[in-house]
Amino acid sequence: MLFDKVKAFVVQLDGASAGAEPVFSGGQAVAGRVLLELAGPARVGSLKLRARGRAHVHWTESRSAGSSTAYTQSYSERVEVVSHRATLLAPDTGETTTLPPGRHEFPFSFQLPPTLVTSFEGKHGSVRYCIKATLHRPWVPARRARKVFTVIEPVDINTPALLAPQAGALEKVARSWYSSRGLVSLSAKIDRKGYTPGEVIPVFAEIDNGSTRPVLPRAAVVQTQTFMARGARKQKRAVVASLSGEPVGPGRRALWQGRALRIPPVGPSILHCRVLHVDYSLKVCVDIPGTSKLLLELPLVIGTIPLHPFGSRSSSVGSRASFLLDWGLGALPERPEAPPEYSEVVAGGEVAATGQSPFPPLQDADVNLEGPFFAYIQEFRYRPPPLYSEDPNPPSEAMRPRSMTC
Repeated sequence: MLFDKVKAFVVQLDGASAGAEPVFSGGQAVAGRVLLELAGPARVGSLKLRARGRAHVHWTESRSAGSSTAYTQSYSERVEVVSHRATLLAPDTGETTTLPPGRHEFPFSFQLPPTLVTSFEGKHGSVRYCIKATLHRPWVPARRARKVFTVIEPVDINTPALLAPQAGALEKVARSWYSSRGLVSLSAKIDRKGYTPGEVIPVFAEIDNGSTRPVLPRAAVVQTQTFMARGARKQKRAVVASLSGEPVGPGRRALWQGRALRIPPVGPSILHCRVLHVDYSLKVCVDIPGTSKLLLELPLVIGTIPLHPFGSRSSSVGSRASFLLDWGLGALPERPEAPPEYSEVVAGGEVAATGQSPFPPLQDADVNLEGPFFAYIQEFRYRPPPLYSEDPNPPSEAMRPRSMTC
């Protein structure tokens, strides 16, 4: 049969090596070839290529229209970020051409727009890039080949805004029933706002426990995915890294002198997409028995271009030195260790070979995490006025937290 004459039909990208696919960014050229292998002569009408990049979000929510009437509200939004079409083979006569048996290669190349959103896969949205080749033949269904490629938006953390230290302080009165049990205070600092995967965040914190019971400090890096459609928003949070401190006894004070919190291979922040955002924050929390937790949140940006160890880093070194002296931690080492390159952390050969996202799936914040600190870092949503919304899948009594936490 004519259909069986096509032995292979695939799209390949230039620059691919054994077990690894190329990664692109805005403004770069994407080049490759469509490979067609025929077992015998075949008539071909045309061979067309289409490259697409799309940011898409979708979710549904249950609504009540009365005491006995319910309906499902759907939210969806789509943004095209790449659109390229090309014809790789088309007979001049507009009819068909006959290709001989064997291997045929049809090269292609196109330019990406100057700025693009990083490839992303989330529960309620995604940013995907792919190339699709379509082979049209007379009297035979069209044959299609698809190739997904990855785009990473460069995020340089060597900017003044991302090199600035982040700090905050909070306090709360611990209560039991209607009586006060003392004041618990928390202050925390990090030396800058921007980090890259593989780096260690040194967390500086001071916990002053003026209550009559021990308190437990903890810290976590949390990713917040925000999906936006039709004026509504939906968010999902996940913990990407965490650490726990030692309990602080009544009337005692504890000092974290740069507790290390390493950033795992996660995707960079997505800040400039119309339908979805990916944000990060460092949450430092003090678990107070019998009282809602004391939570301090410091913003983070996960970038792709690491901190320069020397040269342009001189200004940040001076600010970091004063930062450490403020906390009584002495001077900087003479040769600070340079952070790893982004590609060394997130671009694994095995991952690229599977055609999946280079970033591992995040652990839901309410799964397999110990202690009450992470009991309620889970999905939540909000919409414009009215200032509340109903959750169609409320947590069970066993999962419902006593109070909001970090």
